[in-house]
Amino acid sequence: MSKPGTKLQSWSTEHNTERHSHFDHAEGATAVWIFQGDFYVSSRPDLYLTTVLGSCIAVCMRDPVTMCGGMNHFLLPDAEIPDDHFPSLALRYGSYSIERLINAILSRGGKRQRLETKVFGGADLMKGMSAVGARNVEFVEHYFARELLTIAAADLRGVKPRKLRYFPTTGRVLVSELQDLQAIDTVRSESECRSKITNSKLPGAIEVFVP
Repeated sequence: MSKPGTKLQSWSTEHNTERHSHFDHAEGATAVWIFQGDFYVSSRPDLYLTTVLGSCIAVCMRDPVTMCGGMNHFLLPDAEIPDDHFPSLALRYGSYSIERLINAILSRGGKRQRLETKVFGGADLMKGMSAVGARNVEFVEHYFARELLTIAAADLRGVKPRKLRYFPTTGRVLVSELQDLQAIDTVRSESECRSKITNSKLPGAIEVFVP
């Protein structure tokens, strides 16, 4: 059992980076934070994954037989530049992020036909933000329909950001709406990340997200 304030080693992202975590005494479990453009997979029963979503999407997925599951957090449906394929950057886009999540679960004994999928996010936080939330929701619904994968549960759209907690071994999900000050922070964070993406789209530019 991890102590409060410890850091876990990620074993499912593109790079083996340290991961922010803390011990949640109320749940009796270690909470692992999933940042924007990130994903994590685990089969630990004493661990849950958590994130905050505005217009972004989180896909929570597990195999109920192997009890291995994970969560991703992506910013945009697809890359606007076709050759924007640096692995550490591509995780911010829906298609690549979901594929990496699925493959990570399958590589640990999961079966595609058994996958249980739950999706969250896609809120319209501010008018005039290019309807990113709606685009993300349309993308994720079409993606799973095209891949013939059933969405078991969803909490999408709306106008408030969400805090999400997902227990990858059991599939339990706790969702709560954030209040005004937290909503402002979420909007600012997502806007800054999208601005970085736009500014990184210069010839030869490589962007690295650091928590």
